[in-house]
Amino acid sequence: MRRKKNSIGKILFLLVFAVILGAGGFIFVSPQFEKESPVIHFKENIYWNLKDSLDLTISDNSGIKYYRVLFKDDNKEIVLNQEILAEPKKEIHLKLAPPELDMFFKNKEVEIVVEAIDSSKWNFLEGNTVVESFNVKIDKERPVATVIGNSLAIRRGGSAVVVVKVSDENLDKAYISFNNDEEIFALTPFYRENYYMALIAWPVTINEFEQVSIVAIDKAGNKTRNKIPLYIRPLKIKKDKIEISEKFIKNVSTSVLEQSSFPVPTELEDIFLAENRVLRAKNIETLKEDTRKYMDRSLVTSFDIKPFQRLSGSRTAAGFAERRYYYYNGVKIDEAWHLGLDWASVKFAPIEVTNPGRVILNKYVGIYGNTIIIDHKMGLATLYAHTSVSKVNAGDEVQANQMIAKTGSTGAVLGDHLHFGVLVQGIEVNPLEWMDKNWIKTRITDILDESKKVIENQ
Repeated sequence: MRRKKNSIGKILFLLVFAVILGAGGFIFVSPQFEKESPVIHFKENIYWNLKDSLDLTISDNSGIKYYRVLFKDDNKEIVLNQEILAEPKKEIHLKLAPPELDMFFKNKEVEIVVEAIDSSKWNFLEGNTVVESFNVKIDKERPVATVIGNSLAIRRGGSAVVVVKVSDENLDKAYISFNNDEEIFALTPFYRENYYMALIAWPVTINEFEQVSIVAIDKAGNKTRNKIPLYIRPLKIKKDKIEISEKFIKNVSTSVLEQSSFPVPTELEDIFLAENRVLRAKNIETLKEDTRKYMDRSLVTSFDIKPFQRLSGSRTAAGFAERRYYYYNGVKIDEAWHLGLDWASVKFAPIEVTNPGRVILNKYVGIYGNTIIIDHKMGLATLYAHTSVSKVNAGDEVQANQMIAKTGSTGAVLGDHLHFGVLVQGIEVNPLEWMDKNWIKTRITDILDESKKVIENQ
């Protein structure tokens, strides 16, 4: 009898142990008892202008059932957000509105405390809790952004210069805006600390001129935008009608697409459109991106650019800003801008540079063929396209009057010539301005010299 009772006791013990073990195992592996605390996503190095909202995200696999966000300084605690959720959510996106503060609030730094509890059954059914604190810098002051000097006017397709003062202890970025950021121009340090200059362009592809502004934004999102006073000048545009032949499409357009690793359509008209429209746009963007990527952004203290000279012994075969209309079998199929000067001389004529600089691009660029770009600092560069033999490499420093290449017929052309372009931060502008000594002096050099005097007196 005693042995039977002992056996029953052992069985009961084993059953209880098994139940406890099973329950423990269930708790350990069950998603309902997950042990991970909620995750708070809040950007680092936070600056707040107390005008805009701050983005905050809380996430958890089992779902958030409660959260609270506090604004704390030395004197008070303010609840920014708080909620008990009837239905837990795996992700909560919050926009933290600034608290109402009195006029005496002067703190430069506050604390944002975030508390969240998930819907897990862990921790005796209480769930997992996270509490994180974030230091937030308060900045309610807009950056200083003032115009020191600028060119009197700008012509469509042309260039101008701007000198500005920009300062803010938490400055994030500053730039020159054309037509409300339709085009953006970088600033280059000029002469003294907190002063900058920029060569800017009115792209010929943009019909309407609205406004050029200096824009400065700090890390808290405070923004200053001030107008740069510029008179505008029209540009006389020449229109050209060009008949495209089947031979050109087969021999030139197809070859350019193939050398650019671009798909070649089956229909002749589509081949030309792929080369003249799609590839052209890509090539123009490549020139812009590479020029901006490698342009010299070092401090500018002086500016000494001689007027650029035409290719020796050449005639002008095509001008800047010619609007070309392309016809195939008598029907207009496309149109495009010609963005430089075409100079034709003898075959394989030597190409010499007028001003010193650094080679920042030397490669095949689709419709431009073999192309060289030389950076002359301040965002000014020159482009030499359709070349044959190159005498320089990317990264080389070149001197005035140095031969860099020979003319050729690479790219989307039929005959040997040089396509010469002037680039302002990667945008092709009217080269004739930069070939005019008086224009350079009165529109660029004098402005920089006068701005120096203003800076010295500040």
